[in-house]
Amino acid sequence: MRTTQQWFEEYAISHQNPTNKRIHYICVPVIFFSIIGLIMSIPTTFLNDLTGLNNSLYINWAVVLLLPILLFYLRLSKKIFLQMLLFSCICIIGNYYISQKIPLFTFSIIVFILAWIGQFYGHHLEGKKPSFLKDLQFLLIGPAWVFKKIFL
Repeated sequence: MRTTQQWFEEYAISHQNPTNKRIHYICVPVIFFSIIGLIMSIPTTFLNDLTGLNNSLYINWAVVLLLPILLFYLRLSKKIFLQMLLFSCICIIGNYYISQKIPLFTFSIIVFILAWIGQFYGHHLEGKKPSFLKDLQFLLIGPAWVFKKIFL
């Protein structure tokens, strides 16, 4: 497995343009947030039946799917893991409250599409393809890279 520094250096190659960077600082966390919302939109009846849990404990597919993702971040570093754990919790709580007001799936799909339009516009300005086209793991590196840049 590559080191954290190797991941970030390779990711940074296609993120040099200042406008593309600013777009990424906004769109990457928004995409992560919207994906959590999309996953939370999956009915949890089976999950609750499987675990024997009732509605008194809030469990959803996003929590289940975040576990291996957070393990990936833990393998990179404890600091990245803690940042992404905190952000993941914010995403779950935020999406939960959004779901109480409006249809979460519809909201999440619109936000997801708009954020990706921003991402591709940024890469158009950059003149380079998104990193994830080379390696899908860069979809997980992107949020860690953004938080590293924001919270130096």
